[in-house]
Amino acid sequence: MIERIGVVVPARDEEVLLPGCLDALAVCVQEVLTDSAVAVTVVVVLDRCTDRSAEIVAGRPWVSSLAVDAGNVGLARALGCAQVLNGHDADRLDRLWLASTDADSRVPPSWLTRQLAFADRGADVVLGTVDVDDWGEHPAHVARRWRSAYVAADGHPHVHGANVGCRADAYVEAGGFLALSCDEDVSLAGALAGRHTVRSGEIPVLTSARRVSRVDGGFAAHLARLA
Repeated sequence: MIERIGVVVPARDEEVLLPGCLDALAVCVQEVLTDSAVAVTVVVVLDRCTDRSAEIVAGRPWVSSLAVDAGNVGLARALGCAQVLNGHDADRLDRLWLASTDADSRVPPSWLTRQLAFADRGADVVLGTVDVDDWGEHPAHVARRWRSAYVAADGHPHVHGANVGCRADAYVEAGGFLALSCDEDVSLAGALAGRHTVRSGEIPVLTSARRVSRVDGGFAAHLARLA
């Protein structure tokens, strides 16, 4: 049984969207605390932030922050996970669940409780889907092209750093998130391919469709190709 959840959120100058991310996580965490005795730790990794992101996190005492000078989303996620791991008994890593989302995204209320349910049924990895909250920065055909190719149902083929979770012992054995400027989530999923993986369409995370990404080759780059 999972005893503790660690949620890692990398952020780089996200003062505009970070409040919505944390507000959604607050609802999600409260659902876990209401339904179970599982403890939840949320770590926002402030990667080279020069805006008000640190102030926003400081205003939420239930959230921990970690300021780093990585300039790299994969390393930022890895450092956040390392902070969670450092606070957990190394002999009980199978009872720690690591989840990650993005600072420009909003998780659904059941995001963590569903992952816990999958873990209780033997899952080591949960890969979820995303949906876009606002297509306003793009021509109408971009949304149509994205939806026509995207599989939002159970068994989908996608991997998103905004919607991933795994058992900590599996994470450590797989080598964790690599210091990649993009696709660190895809790399981890590949390293975990031998583990019991659930590809769920039940817990979609709303994410930003902004035209200018904080990382090279991220979701914004994919949408740019569709344009």
